[in-house]
Amino acid sequence: MRDHNYFVYILTNKNKTALYTGVTNDLSIRLKQHIEGDSKFSFTLRYKCFYLVYYEHYKYIEHAIDREKEIKGWSRAKKNALIEIENKNWHFLNDDVIET
Repeated sequence: MRDHNYFVYILTNKNKTALYTGVTNDLSIRLKQHIEGDSKFSFTLRYKCFYLVYYEHYKYIEHAIDREKEIKGWSRAKKNALIEIENKNWHFLNDDVIET
């Protein structure tokens, strides 16, 4: 297993009606890709999910991928509860993560 930095993250839209869960090795760059409309992220583009509301850090990609799959299988209520453990008011965390 490779030892690096990996992130599982959840994005939402402005009205917080849609959720997208993803995995990346560079959260700042990935957020910029979503915001800039990279076509490989068609779901986030269609639903305007550009706002980071939750993320977890992992040392190993295998663990991050397993966690992403786990979260993707959850109900909306369970995802909401997970977000609210760390981000009760669903503040958008983009400015905390994106490097300028």
